[in-house]
Order: sequence, then structure tokens, then C-alpha cells
Amino acid sequence: MKPQYQRLFDAVLALPEAERILLVERLLDGLPPGTEVRQEDELERRWAEIHQGQAGLIPWAELKNQ
Repeated sequence: MKPQYQRLFDAVLALPEAERILLVERLLDGLPPGTEVRQEDELERRWAEIHQGQAGLIPWAELKNQ
């Protein structure tokens, strides 16, 4: 990643959660018409992997401690 993009990325991650959500919404709204962003498809794919035993799951307590 180019340094200027990394600085921008770091600055965005430092924003409060509500402002990061607003930024994501505005970026998505700025995509050209016809551009599809299908989060539902990704969620369904991951859910299927979990139910088929193909996903490596980490217990919440372990993840929280990392």
C-alpha cells in the first residue's frame, strides 16, 4: 500500500465508529450506477462454510484475548 493511502487508512480507523460507518455509506453511494456490492452473498457463503464444517472457528473468549 502506498504510504499516503496507509496514512489515510490509519486516520479513518482512528475515527469514531459512527463516523466510519457514515464514511463507508458515502463511499458506497459514490460507486457508479450498476455496481453491485453484495455483502449478503459473502455472509451466505461464510454461513454455509460454517454449517458444512469447512470454517476454522475461534471461540469468542480466545479471540477477545488476542
